[in-house]
Amino acid sequence: MPLPRTAFELAANHTWLITSEALDSVMAVAAREGDVQALEARLGRPLDNTRSVTVRDGVAVVPVTGPIFRHANLMTEISGATSTDMLATDIQAALDDPAAKALVLDIDSPGGEATGINELSELIYNARGKKTIKAYVGGMGASAAYWIASAADEVVVDDTAQLGSVGVVLNLRKREDRPGEKSYEIVSSNAPNKRPDLDSEAGIAQLQTRADELANVFLDKVARNRGIARDEINTRFRQGGIATGALAVEAGMADRLGSLESLIAELAGSTPRVTQPKRNVSMTTVRTTEELQAAIEAGADPKTLEIATVEAVDKDALKAEAAATATAAERERCKGILDLASAGFEKEVAQAIDDGASVEATGLALFKAAQDRGINLQSLQADGQGAPAASPSEQDPQDSQRNAAVSAITGRWQQ
Repeated sequence: MPLPRTAFELAANHTWLITSEALDSVMAVAAREGDVQALEARLGRPLDNTRSVTVRDGVAVVPVTGPIFRHANLMTEISGATSTDMLATDIQAALDDPAAKALVLDIDSPGGEATGINELSELIYNARGKKTIKAYVGGMGASAAYWIASAADEVVVDDTAQLGSVGVVLNLRKREDRPGEKSYEIVSSNAPNKRPDLDSEAGIAQLQTRADELANVFLDKVARNRGIARDEINTRFRQGGIATGALAVEAGMADRLGSLESLIAELAGSTPRVTQPKRNVSMTTVRTTEELQAAIEAGADPKTLEIATVEAVDKDALKAEAAATATAAERERCKGILDLASAGFEKEVAQAIDDGASVEATGLALFKAAQDRGINLQSLQADGQGAPAASPSEQDPQDSQRNAAVSAITGRWQQ
């Protein structure tokens, strides 16, 4: 394959994880610069793309700014970009530096070239537990830049930060012959898919498959990094769209709002972590199923609904009330039993009180005791101060006599 002859052709032969606006900017810069060799001669120095990593109070701050490329090259110079090679070197150096107890990835990037991003994010992810690694997004953390951010222990964002664009873009340029020139390209017969025909549906489908395969890796790694179910990522992350500040936190793209300075101070140990609210949401309280259904039918966000809690019960008051009721009932029982007392039955009455027997049960016990002593119904009725005996019935004569006696005995208490 012939090497690209212009900066534009160099950019056009990459697969990108970048926002469309940033890609347009890169391509526009590349188109203006023209011949690569001529530009390098004009710059007159190697393009090593050295990054500046600062260590503040034991916290290494690694800037991740501008479009991201695999290697430091002409494109990183002309577009103000960075490279995964240099970022990996800087991050590893910070991990190895005993003076740096924590790292902050200071991200403001629209994304970049797909190649090299997975290796860089794996370096960050695998360093979890060795040193604290936080990602801070103060401007943009999109596509490839978000992939990098998601690998950190935590993602902290400014209220105006923009996160997301989780997807893949293929930007291809079909070579046209220059005036007076003609080129030929012969592909081996074993590889008909080596050069997809961009003018055919089959060629477009082949490239779509390539983009989808890379996107699946992207989504899988972000789901793992963020601890979110794989099948929820695309929907929650707006199907490749962008979310701002608190909305990004709400969607699970980030963990909390904050500032770079407060994050550095927090990691340095000079200030405690202060978690800012994700979002001020007006809550609606519902007390019944009908109110809940009505609120949902009215279009209320289920996240803003809360179920009213049952009012707290004064347990001490309930215990006191129950004790008072029990005491009154016991007093009434004892009074009723004592009212049944007749001369000669003191022992039975005292036993009934001790055993917790009811007034009716005590009356039956006194009747049996009277029978044992040969006292008849008439005597009990007379002793019962005129309490009427039960009327005859079709019951067994013995049962009828017993019931009548009990009525006679207990009648004094009931009057």
